[in-house]
Amino acid sequence: MDIEPLAIADVKLIRPKKHGDERGFFSEVFREELFARHGIGGAFVQDNQVYSANRGVLRGLHFQQPPNAQGKLVRCVHGAILDVAVDIRAGSPTYGQHVTAEISADNWAQIWVPPGFAHGYVTLEPDCQIIYKVTTYYAPASETGIAWDDPDLGVDWRLTGADLVMSEKDRHNPRLAEIITPFDYPAMASPA
Repeated sequence: MDIEPLAIADVKLIRPKKHGDERGFFSEVFREELFARHGIGGAFVQDNQVYSANRGVLRGLHFQQPPNAQGKLVRCVHGAILDVAVDIRAGSPTYGQHVTAEISADNWAQIWVPPGFAHGYVTLEPDCQIIYKVTTYYAPASETGIAWDDPDLGVDWRLTGADLVMSEKDRHNPRLAEIITPFDYPAMASPA
């Protein structure tokens, strides 16, 4: 399995290997000791699976506030998504910057989004299924987000607003400049 930091080093792109033959394939997609060596995770406590029927479904940009901050290990097992992580750690040299990665069933990549980042994705194909592990249980009272179209972030979602399908809640999240981030850098930085 190859693990590499993205432009914001705490966010990692993981490329599990597939070993195949005429029967199909085998792939190890999670290995705790290897992930720990690369500063990924801790204990994962919940697995989530999401199905999006249409191309252009945007979910995000979400995060949970401490003490329920979540790290997420995200993979797409059917279809393709553009995954986005925004650094919202006060004092971080990359505060307000984002990284993107296309993850799909074809490229078999995963992305690690640590606590202290807002996370979202848009489906690039219909019939997408996304599976992700989280380090803290879902806590609705701690869930919040930032605007997917915040001009200060400048995220290129590859689709126009008219082509996007999202929840009413995601349409009305505040801009990053309008929130007081609950995360501090380096306190939320991934361990080395």
